[in-house]
Amino acid sequence: MLTPADNTVDTNTDFGLVIVGDEILSGKRSDKHMPKLIELLSARGLQLGWAEYVGDSPARITATLRRAFDAGMPAFSCGGIGATPDDHTRQCAAAALGLPLVLHPQAEALIRERMQDMAREQGKPHEPDRSDNLHRLNMGVFPQGASIIPNPYNKIPGFSVAQVHFVPGFPVMAWPMMEWVLETRYRHLFGRNAYVEKSVIVRGAMEATLTPLMERIEREHPGVKVFSLPSVDHPQWGRHIDLGVKGRPAVVEPAYAQLRQGLEALGARLGPELVRQNGALS
Repeated sequence: MLTPADNTVDTNTDFGLVIVGDEILSGKRSDKHMPKLIELLSARGLQLGWAEYVGDSPARITATLRRAFDAGMPAFSCGGIGATPDDHTRQCAAAALGLPLVLHPQAEALIRERMQDMAREQGKPHEPDRSDNLHRLNMGVFPQGASIIPNPYNKIPGFSVAQVHFVPGFPVMAWPMMEWVLETRYRHLFGRNAYVEKSVIVRGAMEATLTPLMERIEREHPGVKVFSLPSVDHPQWGRHIDLGVKGRPAVVEPAYAQLRQGLEALGARLGPELVRQNGALS
């Protein structure tokens, strides 16, 4: 089991993502965090390796977070860190690690500062011992040993434990907080997973016909992955396969050249080429 002080990271690791909330699974809201995290990672030569959605069930959240902690790789958890009855993520993180929950002193100071700001904005006196203000301090109760993630929107912080980083469900808060974590904790990893995808549209082909060529490319070019994305009703290309290779630029170029040669030898009808670099289509 990891401890909060365990900050070691596999330099070849992918990042993970946990999205917490019944509202996502019920369809009341659509998840916007995964495409944004992919964007943030791609801009830094990193990539998302896995994602999980989980509803507001403490048992399921705890099990999901336990897997994330045990993996020992960086992951973000979005949602459920507030102080209402349906927010369970802070408690589940502590349970997953077998740690007590404690009021983080820096989080307490920030929350109290936020309460003062709110009173000033409303033109009311600040009452720190009022019951609702005392309840707000629960948003700073984290697993023991956690560190805070600054929230530039309203000062209410998120927190990190080991390699798992907890942010609110609101994109306006979560996204700059995730970016802060990447820039602060993982700059040394930037570019480690830089990759390129090169593919070509193969019109009217069957995947079974192309499989031997795909297997040969992967066998003869270690470090390259071949992908095949079929479509049956594209408005421009009709039935086709987006067939290509992905990996580090140095290994992709010769693999793609061999792929093109193999397709031409099969008499395939080829359409346009597509190139993606860390998720950016060109």
